[in-house]
Amino acid sequence: MKKPSRTNWAEFDALTDDEIDCSDIPPLDDRYFREAVVWPGSKQQITLRLDPDVLAFFRKQGKGYQSTINAVLRKYVELRKRRAS
Repeated sequence: MKKPSRTNWAEFDALTDDEIDCSDIPPLDDRYFREAVVWPGSKQQITLRLDPDVLAFFRKQGKGYQSTINAVLRKYVELRKRRAS
């Protein structure tokens, strides 16, 4: 069961755009857009065989280990694409 939010949503909804403090948001410079990843769409479910020690390593990372495996593979793909171009 999810914990109930402790946010005062009525107070939040009453804020105007000018009242929202955005000072901690970094500027979106050229580097940000150069390194941005286009959302690839929905994921596909597959069967994948991994070495037991590799799977154990990722499972030790805790909840979301499959998403971590996906992120590692994505970085690998991005590096290979950069090297190929």
